[in-house]
Amino acid sequence: MEKGKKTKLIIGLSYFTLIIIFLILFFSKFSLSEITSYDFIKDNRLYFLELRNSNLFLISSIFLILTILWVFPFLGFGSPIALLGGFIFGKWIGTLVVVVGLSVGATFLYIFGNYFLKDLVKDKFLNKYKNLEIKFKKSEFFYLLVYRFIGGIPWQLSCILPTIFNVRVSNFFFASLIGIIPQIFLAVSIGSGLDKVIDQNSEIPSITDIIFLPDVYFPIIGFFILVLLTIFLKRLFYKN
Repeated sequence: MEKGKKTKLIIGLSYFTLIIIFLILFFSKFSLSEITSYDFIKDNRLYFLELRNSNLFLISSIFLILTILWVFPFLGFGSPIALLGGFIFGKWIGTLVVVVGLSVGATFLYIFGNYFLKDLVKDKFLNKYKNLEIKFKKSEFFYLLVYRFIGGIPWQLSCILPTIFNVRVSNFFFASLIGIIPQIFLAVSIGSGLDKVIDQNSEIPSITDIIFLPDVYFPIIGFFILVLLTIFLKRLFYKN
C-alpha cells in the first residue's frame, strides 16, 4: 500500500515537473505579446503551409502527437487546438487529426484519473451525478456517446468523471472519437475560414470582415444550432 502511494507521488511530481519545464522552454523562445501579434500569426501561417505542402504526413503526425500532449499531460481543452488544426490543415484533414488526437489524449487522461483521482472524484461528484451512474449501467457505450456529444462539463473534468462509473477504456475512447466530431468539425471549419481571412488581408481585418466570410459565419451558425441542441439534450440527460 505504501509502495503504491510512493509510486503515485513520483508520477504526479514528474507530471507537474514536465509541465513547468515545457512552459519555461516555450516562454524563453516566445513572449506572450509576440505570439499574439498579427504579424507573428501571418508569418508563421506561411511557414506552416510550406511545411504542410512539403510533407503532409510528417506534419500531421507531429500535430497529432502535440494534440495528445495538449490534452495530457498539459490539460488543454479542445477549442484552441481545433482552431489551429483548421488553420493549418483545412476542414477535413484538420478534423481527422484533431479528433483522433483529442480522443487519445482524453483516454490517457481518463486512465490517469482512474489510477490517481478515482476516490477523490467519487467523493466530490458521485452524489451529484448519481442518476448518470444508473444510465451508464444500462448501456455504457451509448450513454458515453451521448455524454461526449452534449458536453456541458469542463473538458478536463469530463475526461475523468467517468472514472466513478468504471467504464471500459475502449468504450471511453470510441465514444469520445465519435461523440466530439460535430463540435470539433465546426471549430476546425472556423479555423479554416480564419486562414482565408488572414491570406486575404495584409493588415488586421475588422470583425465584420471575419464574421461575414461564408467560411466563418456558416460554421458559427452551425455552432449555435449545435449549442441549442446540446442544451435541450443536456436537460434530458442530466435531469434527475
